[in-house]
Amino acid sequence: MSEQTYIKGKDRDLESSIQHMLDQLARHGFQIEEASWLNPVANVFSVHIRDRDCPLMYTNGKGASRKAALASALGEFFERLQTNYFWADYYLGEALANDEFVHYPQEQWFPVKGKKLPTGLLDTELWQFYNPEGELTPAQLVDTNSGHPERGICALPFLRQRDGETIWFPVNIVGNLYVSNGMSTGNSEAEARVQALSEIFERYVKNRIIAEGISLPDVPLDVIERFPRIREAITELEGHGYHILVKDASLGGQFPVMNVTMIDPVHGTCFASFGAHPSFEVALERTLTELLQGRSLERLDGFQAPTFDQAAVAEHHNLEMHFIDSSGLISYDFFRDTPDYPFSDWDFGSDTASEFAFLSGRIQALGFDIYIMDYQHLGMYSCRILVPGMSEIYPVEDLWLSNNNEGAQLRALVLHLEDLDEEGLEELLDALEEGGFSEHQLVAALIGVAPDPGSAWSSLTVGELKALIAARLDDPEAALEWVEGVLHSQTLGRERIKFYRALQALLEIELDEERDPDDYRANLVRLYGEQDVRAAEDLIAGEPGFPGLHAPGLPLDGLPLHGQLLDAYRKLHAAKAAFYGK
Repeated sequence: MSEQTYIKGKDRDLESSIQHMLDQLARHGFQIEEASWLNPVANVFSVHIRDRDCPLMYTNGKGASRKAALASALGEFFERLQTNYFWADYYLGEALANDEFVHYPQEQWFPVKGKKLPTGLLDTELWQFYNPEGELTPAQLVDTNSGHPERGICALPFLRQRDGETIWFPVNIVGNLYVSNGMSTGNSEAEARVQALSEIFERYVKNRIIAEGISLPDVPLDVIERFPRIREAITELEGHGYHILVKDASLGGQFPVMNVTMIDPVHGTCFASFGAHPSFEVALERTLTELLQGRSLERLDGFQAPTFDQAAVAEHHNLEMHFIDSSGLISYDFFRDTPDYPFSDWDFGSDTASEFAFLSGRIQALGFDIYIMDYQHLGMYSCRILVPGMSEIYPVEDLWLSNNNEGAQLRALVLHLEDLDEEGLEELLDALEEGGFSEHQLVAALIGVAPDPGSAWSSLTVGELKALIAARLDDPEAALEWVEGVLHSQTLGRERIKFYRALQALLEIELDEERDPDDYRANLVRLYGEQDVRAAEDLIAGEPGFPGLHAPGLPLDGLPLHGQLLDAYRKLHAAKAAFYGK
């Protein structure tokens, strides 16, 4: 009889769960590679997996054993496939944007007409939450993946749990505010939903603790001793010279959340990890494995010292850093000896169906609604859960102040850059100026394109693009200002630096009527090479093209890495069509 390993919180043994996920992925054309493993201390494993044909599609898993870590990574891979999260930041191309459906067959499209928001989306209460001052416009709710305002606002059906009503959420709102929070895959519906709600609790409580500088109670040693594998891992970490604080983050037994904080006495820095699950043991194990996920003991020195500047700790960007990689600031108040809450020896663990009911009840008791969308088109159950007011990762005002579809409005112009005439270049430059984008913003990320590593597109910033356009439009003063900013940023590779230094020199010569470019050319070539000097001269002279940048156009020709993403999406698209009968 083959081995069967069951762990708390899972409704199926690890062996058959792993095999089923691998089989289902292979059936739909996804071949998984285990790229790297880490086992820094006993009973703490993490693995990095990726798709063989599209390495941009990757996930990390963690667990107390190799099998648990692999199951975790595969589950995350499934959730990011079935919820489209792998493509959340990318343009899907003209063909898919005009297909029968873009995201899911059950999607609905709502018209973009002027500034009036269409009826049928969300409901009155949700509009009040997402648009309290009436600043949102329909154009701001167009999804960045299709970037298709003529087609309208794409929305997906989420089921409100308290009354079973279907509410249509714009894809744009989900992608801008919730990112990966509340997504999960499980062996059963209840298992996945418990994990998704646990993540929501973890981040909600963590943000409150960090922002308010709450001091947590220590977990007594005799309680830790109940879990020998966890105790062994902690002891080994302490043997490497780290101080490990294990704390109850339930805020007096209210929430199923734990904390493990590591102090590095060599560098005087700290790192706080949080985890959640109705089971005390599972929550603590997840917190510890999260602490070391993807990290070797040699790479644990990149964190920060505590601070008494509570305003900086509570600032939203700092809380975002804790969501991304836990590298944000922590208040000294977090380390006070006197805790703000007593220790609670809580445990709400049961079967997964009962755990889901418990977590849902806690959220609804706080006054929040739960909205769920289910996905099963790849042969596993995945869900995405939204809890407005509780599970946002980014502030609601990002919808009108920093919407991820801002770059979509520039996409066609940028992708046809090489083909633009003077009028088109002026339009693009004006749009870049009016958009208020950072000079250091990568253009490819702004327009939702995956550039090939080492290409000019991979390093092109908004500042560089402005410099190139201004030089081409014969505006040497503006071009020189932006070129100097680009050189000052120190983000360029050696070859690009030579080009911009040559361009800088030629612009300075152009602005000085007493200088003759011919007097300097020979030595400019000695300094920067004939190719870069000629490229700078051609740009200033208004010759067609931009150095190193081709025009892929909306079909995205000549971008192999992005092509891999689109090939993978087409596999997923076919699976959705087959599952939903489209």
